[in-house]
Amino acid sequence: MRLFFILLAGSLSLGCNRVTGDDQGFIPLFNGKNFSGWMGATDQYRVEDGVIVLPEGRGGKLLTEKEYGNFVLKFDFKLTPGANNGLAIRAPVKGDAAYNGMELQILDNDSDRWPDLKPYQTHGSIYGVAPAKRGFLKPVGQWNQQEVTCDGQNIRVVLNGHLILDADLDKVAPGGKTTDEQNHPGLKNTQGHLGFLGHGDQVSFRNIRLRPLNSESKKQGAQEKE
Repeated sequence: MRLFFILLAGSLSLGCNRVTGDDQGFIPLFNGKNFSGWMGATDQYRVEDGVIVLPEGRGGKLLTEKEYGNFVLKFDFKLTPGANNGLAIRAPVKGDAAYNGMELQILDNDSDRWPDLKPYQTHGSIYGVAPAKRGFLKPVGQWNQQEVTCDGQNIRVVLNGHLILDADLDKVAPGGKTTDEQNHPGLKNTQGHLGFLGHGDQVSFRNIRLRPLNSESKKQGAQEKE
């Protein structure tokens, strides 16, 4: 009986960050307990009941300690009214991730707080570079499921089962020219850190897991053997 309760407690503690049958080959990036494997704004974000929460009024970059290049990333997120955050991909530690890396918008598009959004500022867009389709976010307060694939120059975002972005970086920024007419050297990055970019609004994250692709998988395998 004692063993039963130990196992039950363990399963409940991992419930928010479990790996399912659809996630074979995926590596959990968040253990549901603390920020082991993460760096940056660990004093701004919190872990509450197996969920990463950025409280209102706090912000900063919460980044993975490891760098990733080609991968499939899955995670759940929950917004509050008007919330604004971002997903950093192939980003360096220093500098603005939206330019020195890439930032995929995490945003409550329908809030009156954002009446004049440009297409490249909507949820799932590569900020300043490539717009995502709108209309697939769940109501504020509900969990959304997102999948991001970075494979060479192709960046894909699937939100709640709907493809909202399928961008070829060579085509959306030919010759380095972007929609926002700003300099985005991060588009040339082949790898970098992943993470969340807080802007003072409460947002929650869970079930954060990653599957390396192709050469990235081989590279990590070689590192593990060393």
